[in-house]
Amino acid sequence: MTGLTAAALAAVGVLAVQASSSATEVAAGGVAVSTDNGSTAPTDGASHSPGKKHELPAASGSGRRVVYSLRQDRVWLVSDAGKVRRTYVVVPGTVDPGPGTYDVTTRSASGTGGDGVPIEHVVRFASVDDVIVGFSAARDGSLPGTSDGSQQTGGIREKRKDGAALWNFATIDTKVVVVR
Repeated sequence: MTGLTAAALAAVGVLAVQASSSATEVAAGGVAVSTDNGSTAPTDGASHSPGKKHELPAASGSGRRVVYSLRQDRVWLVSDAGKVRRTYVVVPGTVDPGPGTYDVTTRSASGTGGDGVPIEHVVRFASVDDVIVGFSAARDGSLPGTSDGSQQTGGIREKRKDGAALWNFATIDTKVVVVR
């Protein structure tokens, strides 16, 4: 009997470790946070960095919307009720849209980014000096490195999971609120 109990406890321990290291799409309270390694882990809104929070910026509008922070390089997907459904880090292009409220104008399932990389889940919402600005994910999962700024790109790159979530959320005419 003792052997069975020990085996059961060991199995539960293994399952607990596996569960803690696997990703969950939406946490209690409806928030999903994409961590630096690309997984999505449940959270109460706190980041995985001690002492930091990734709260929805004040004065970012109301209702269903995508919020994009230029300073934080972060996106929030916000429901009709004003609840954050997902937040994650992005890598901006070399051209930023100005703060303000925009609408999703076009979407493409796939294409080629301004940097020549094959992309998917393209959601466009602004134009700055003839440079189209929008969210996308590289099909190979890569994120752009540091640019020397010589090439003007408006692509805001997301990890593939995050790009798929934004694609499902941000249909034509969805509000995109850009904040500093």
